[in-house]
Amino acid sequence: MPKEEKIIEIYTDGASRGNPGPGGYGLILQYGKYRKEKSQGYRLTTNNRMELLAVIVGLESIKKPGYKVLVTTDSKYIVDAVQKKWLFGWEKKNFAKKKNPDLWKRFLIVYRKHEVKFKWIKGHNDHPQNERCDELAVAAALSGDLLVDEFYENESKDSINELDF
Repeated sequence: MPKEEKIIEIYTDGASRGNPGPGGYGLILQYGKYRKEKSQGYRLTTNNRMELLAVIVGLESIKKPGYKVLVTTDSKYIVDAVQKKWLFGWEKKNFAKKKNPDLWKRFLIVYRKHEVKFKWIKGHNDHPQNERCDELAVAAALSGDLLVDEFYENESKDSINELDF
């Protein structure tokens, strides 16, 4: 009987206290009996950026290429962008007029290193790993250890400056 191939499972969630506002991501990596949690907060960001960053950091945590990966997330934004292939159309147009091009470009680099599938789950629906990722993301957003989401903050300043008369 052939040995069952192991899949790396990544569970993710993002949070923003206000949108935009302080935010954070939380993720769980599972591979067989191994499990690792990661989280980080940012002083000014959006929920979608944190949802996407959680997936990116999870995939970047896999050091060797070529793994089968299942990402479980409550973000329709990410699941639909990939599964409905919108993302690849955005890429062909160099993300013109799309939000979060910095993160989508970073995502594509690491996404292409593995065989990644996505599973959407309803958020706040008693899914143990999703609930834990939410706890991690919220705690990170509320922590004193907040990084600067430089792309977002610079983009926000540019938008405000465009309104100056």
